[in-house]
Amino acid sequence: MIEKRDFYIDGAWVAPSAPRDFDVIDPSTEEAAAVISLGGQADTDAAVAAARRAFEPWAATSKEDRLALLEKLLEAYQARAEDMAEAISTEMGAPIDLARTQQVPSGLGHIKNFIRAAKGFSFDRMLGDHAPNDRILLEPVGVCAMITPWNWPMNQVTLKAVPAMAVGCTMVLKPSEIAPLSSLVFAEIVHEAGFPAGVFNLVNGDGAGVGSQLSAHPDVDMVSFTGSTRAGVAISKAAADTLKRVSLELGGKGANIIFADADEKAVKRGTLHCFNNTGQSCNAPTRMLVERPIYDQAVETAKAVAENTHVSVASEEGRHIGPVVSELQFNKIQDLIQKGIDEGARLVAGGVGRPDGLNRGYFVRPTVFADVNNDMTIAREEIFGPVLSIMPFGDEEEAIRIANDTPYGLTNYVQSEDGGKRTRVARRLRSGMVEMNGQGRGAGAPFGGYKQSGNGREGGVWGLEEFLEVKSVTGWAEE
Repeated sequence: MIEKRDFYIDGAWVAPSAPRDFDVIDPSTEEAAAVISLGGQADTDAAVAAARRAFEPWAATSKEDRLALLEKLLEAYQARAEDMAEAISTEMGAPIDLARTQQVPSGLGHIKNFIRAAKGFSFDRMLGDHAPNDRILLEPVGVCAMITPWNWPMNQVTLKAVPAMAVGCTMVLKPSEIAPLSSLVFAEIVHEAGFPAGVFNLVNGDGAGVGSQLSAHPDVDMVSFTGSTRAGVAISKAAADTLKRVSLELGGKGANIIFADADEKAVKRGTLHCFNNTGQSCNAPTRMLVERPIYDQAVETAKAVAENTHVSVASEEGRHIGPVVSELQFNKIQDLIQKGIDEGARLVAGGVGRPDGLNRGYFVRPTVFADVNNDMTIAREEIFGPVLSIMPFGDEEEAIRIANDTPYGLTNYVQSEDGGKRTRVARRLRSGMVEMNGQGRGAGAPFGGYKQSGNGREGGVWGLEEFLEVKSVTGWAEE
């Protein structure tokens, strides 16, 4: 049993103000793999106070000094890659090879991209030739609370902590209590890199406790949250009394529009993408919209992919999907699969229950529904499991209408060999991101959504700007 009860506050590991043990469950075995402590108000206050004390001197450091520390962070992160992979695999059930090849590298990539973006970023700018003595100053927003999810732990921690560090903010991180082990490793990495005390602080806790305390704290200037839309609404309400900035990256229900002229691998690629990370990605293409001439073949292809998707424990090496993260998630997914059946969707692969040979652990059968319509629950709600819903469309207009008929607007996908058609459709899709023909977004592209998918952008220069205030100064004179 791993014991990690301490919090990282003001540059040191400190015991909780009051004991409150919490078991971290290995979703492959349903057994406790570690024990942490959940913090209380005194712990939250101590971490925020440390960040507040550290803010002014840290904000005054030069960009070059902050970049030098981020380079050390990058080096330390690389050295701890295997520790990080094992932590992620244990805490949230990512197969160890996926943890090594996708989960850990996502954080590594963000650190590199933010270093590159910060190097070329100007914090002092002239307004324009028409106003030569006006300056626009971009300054750190202050003390930031960061509340991160369990599904891509280092992806989300690095998308928040690294740009905040780069621009001169200080912070308190509350990772998901379900998957806190990787964030504790990250805190060790920050300490090893040599950041000044109080710049980065970590307090474990649940949403109702530390999460709510941070959201309402008068000495917190900004909350950056990734998670469910329901929790994002609650955080926004809690933050409103102090008018702090709130940046939200929330749920999704991505449409993958596959036209009849799409390449032959489009359906297989889309199905595998939906199942990746056991379906636990907010940007997963969970609604597959297929043009009618190729609809029947697409259903058969997706069925074959699902039936050939191996499910096994996270510790096993190889290309398979692991368990979902918790009993709560497992039960939610089972209920939604059953609801799909009850509401008349055609089950073509998978279904309720665990895969054959797995009677313990939170394992879900890779599931494909056909003949889904947008009024069904499985087409409306974010399932967050390996469940694909396929629906037909007749023409471009109908595909756009179905895709946009959702409260979410995170990532949509378009598959067609007709470049003009792809561009037309991309312009009309109401989402923060559109990926086409299997091409992922470039390094430093902004990540974020429309509507109930949130209101912020992470990554690249947009990620730096999230943590900056804009100050307009007249009568400027060079120092």
